[in-house]
Amino acid sequence: MALIDMVMPRMGESIMECTVITWLKKPGDRIEIDESVLEVATDKVDTEVPALHNGILKETLVNEGDVVAVGAPIARIDVEASVAQDSGEPIPAKTPPVENVEPAPTEEHEVARELEASISSMSSRGSEKAVAASATALTTDAPVYENRFYSPLVLNIAKEEGISRDELDRIPGSGAGNRVTKKDILAYVQQRPEGTEPESAPTAPEPAPKPQTAGQSTNGHAKPATSLNGQSDIIQMDRMRKMIAQRMVESKQISPHVSSFVEADMTPVVQWRTKIKDQFKQQTGENLTYTPLLIEAVAKAIRDFPMINVSVDGDNIIVKRSINIGMAVALPSGNLIVPVIHDADQYNLIGLTKKVNDLSKRARENKLTADDLAGGTYTVSNIGTFGNVMGTPIILQPQVAIMAFGAIVKKPAVIETPQGDLIGIRQLMFLSHSYDHRVVDGSLGGQFVRRVADYLEQFDINRTL
Repeated sequence: MALIDMVMPRMGESIMECTVITWLKKPGDRIEIDESVLEVATDKVDTEVPALHNGILKETLVNEGDVVAVGAPIARIDVEASVAQDSGEPIPAKTPPVENVEPAPTEEHEVARELEASISSMSSRGSEKAVAASATALTTDAPVYENRFYSPLVLNIAKEEGISRDELDRIPGSGAGNRVTKKDILAYVQQRPEGTEPESAPTAPEPAPKPQTAGQSTNGHAKPATSLNGQSDIIQMDRMRKMIAQRMVESKQISPHVSSFVEADMTPVVQWRTKIKDQFKQQTGENLTYTPLLIEAVAKAIRDFPMINVSVDGDNIIVKRSINIGMAVALPSGNLIVPVIHDADQYNLIGLTKKVNDLSKRARENKLTADDLAGGTYTVSNIGTFGNVMGTPIILQPQVAIMAFGAIVKKPAVIETPQGDLIGIRQLMFLSHSYDHRVVDGSLGGQFVRRVADYLEQFDINRTL
């Protein structure tokens, strides 16, 4: 037997460090290839780190809550000597301090490739051994494990096998707190009793919250704790809400926010979408919402005003050549996440629609990757979906601007015609533009939002797909 170091794998482009949330295995436990060993967080995305080798977990080198650099050792695994020689993993002589470890780029890339290969092999489950405890036939009298945490891997397996959330909640788990492990659900699938499939088409279980402490609810927030005087309730922020709060305060401290507003006549866009949406659905299989049309106009305006697509580094202004537009997505938990459409200006409308729908769906199902959230250069927020007409959004650092689109509302308006001015009913929408006054003055900020409105008002109603 020989000891090898398990290192923090690469989680995505520009991700240099991860926070250890919880260890799923403890020293002395047997681990197998692809089995999750710990859970880590990268900004807003939580993910499990699988083992790359079979062996015994001998020692953990980092604690829960520690921030660890990509490529740094996080644990030691006792494996066969031949495996250690073939793996290329570092074989430690002494335990170096984690904070002093500088990952070698070649090692980091090799680990990333191995991790990708291991994740892709998770669907090959025929050789897994059954765990009898979790294969017990389910009956109506089986206990229900409510508010239990499920890893993304377990949820994906449940989706593939058509296991409903109610059925999943009745599977006994061998992990801590009756947690369902990969072995548990695979064993259950192998010996799944007949009659447990849902009558309707199977749907994926809703994303479960992270491990909860006493008093927490399933929406990611703590259950309200009634105060002693009965006048107030106390709700403990979940981890994502704490991070959002910190980011918003930091943004206000960093950037002096200024906002400009423009009311755009969306009548041509509304008429075109109403005319084309059924054909669009039939031809592409996608629902055409207003969001890709709005993002398309923003991408065009950024090409016209590239100095809005920048970030600030001390006294330097970094002009970004790629137009990577983030779109704010509200999660079922009430939190907010901003997936990014990279090179948004390179997509046609069909491509933008597919990308918007895919990112929105995966965001609500907790299936975004770290790369999906990285590299944004400008952000939009469609607050009109909540019935809001305008707002003053907060800039997502290190960007320097953000735009909010309000609700489209029918209003009487003056219409200029060759025969004179007329009063008519038009579909109007407010565009709210917040920008960093350190580098974006009112002239640039105002012209930019006006240009976006111009592209929307001049939309070609005879446009074809």
